[in-house]
Amino acid sequence: MEVTDFFHEYPVFTYEEFVAFIDKQKRRSARARQKVLSWHAKKGRILRVRRGLYCTVMPGVDPAKCPVDPLLVAARLAKDAILGYHTALEFHGKAHSLHQRFTYLTASRSNRHFRFRSFIFRAVLFPKSLRDNHSEDFAVECADRSGVRVRVTSLERTMVDMLDRPDLGGGWEEIWRSLGSVEYFDLDQVIDYTLLLSNSTTTAKVGFFLDQHREALMVEEAHLRQLRERRPRKPHYMGRRTAKNGRLVAEWNLVVPRKILERSWERTL
Repeated sequence: MEVTDFFHEYPVFTYEEFVAFIDKQKRRSARARQKVLSWHAKKGRILRVRRGLYCTVMPGVDPAKCPVDPLLVAARLAKDAILGYHTALEFHGKAHSLHQRFTYLTASRSNRHFRFRSFIFRAVLFPKSLRDNHSEDFAVECADRSGVRVRVTSLERTMVDMLDRPDLGGGWEEIWRSLGSVEYFDLDQVIDYTLLLSNSTTTAKVGFFLDQHREALMVEEAHLRQLRERRPRKPHYMGRRTAKNGRLVAEWNLVVPRKILERSWERTL
């Protein structure tokens, strides 16, 4: 297998992956490996995204203008990277609108946000409850994208995560419209993951969402009962900005934005 074959097989790759490949062919020094990469970069065959991460340039394409899949980039930004939140929705093809911001989960605190072209990539630590229970991989799927193995949160976990962190889901309207396009959720997985997060406000938000979509998602009272038992004892705001324009939904002890209760965006369709 030639180096060019490796580039063809890996549209986005890390320096470690390149080293593992080239050492199979012939053991080389670090300096020799870097020379090989630099030579191919000068020839316009690969493009450096950031230190240790590269993408392949198709023959005849200007490296400065070559298309780069931001989902693949996000998935390769950390060894334990998992596409999550709105980025996971985009991967699953369920996002109402496409964003230029891409989020991945990681246990590494050293990863920082960075920009590549018009894309912004954001590293987010796993929720503390998952770290405490060693459950970072709960409801994580392995999928193929352009021949590259990618890890991404399931639709069920993505739904709960976005209700937990609406700032990473694009806002309430985007969340409601995106999740509303999903025809099926494994509700047992939704419940299990919600309770694993151990956050009463998030539990109430998930319960309220399922209650609103009870018929479409075939939600049973048994599902809601499990969540209702873990709702806040006192009213909690659904988000920081719901105080002025919210209304209390007593069943869930949740102050919900009026735009969600009324689905105001449907009047503009």
